[in-house]
Amino acid sequence: MSGYKKIAVAIDLSSESAAIMKRALAVAAPDSEIHLMYVQEPMDSVYMGVVPYGPVFVGMDEVEENLRSELRQKLDDIGEKAGVPESARHFLNGTPAREIRRFAEENDMDLIVLGTHGQKGVQLLLGATANSVLHGSACDVLAVRVYEAE
Repeated sequence: MSGYKKIAVAIDLSSESAAIMKRALAVAAPDSEIHLMYVQEPMDSVYMGVVPYGPVFVGMDEVEENLRSELRQKLDDIGEKAGVPESARHFLNGTPAREIRRFAEENDMDLIVLGTHGQKGVQLLLGATANSVLHGSACDVLAVRVYEAE
């Protein structure tokens, strides 16, 4: 039986999210509390270097809101299939690694489960987000190796 009572599962809503959720459920005890989360990085921070002041284009707020709605629906679909209650599905905004660590700390999580594609060079073993979560978290981190379809 797992000693993890509170598990945070961070997904990117890609096709690999189901594999990450499956691994989290495999390490969970029957009475574990599972929280599913997705972190959306604000578009203005993504385009900060392109246009340093003001919105990137007129209507960006509307585009971002439509995207948020679609992503929220994906999160809910994955959560529903995995049996995660709606109250334990979290749609966060900000820098993914920072928000995952913050959520885990503020909610006393015992384990963070997230995927990693692995990178070349400096990030050889883990992806940048997984690496940052691993080295900045107070709780255990399970990085699930996922592979992109070729």
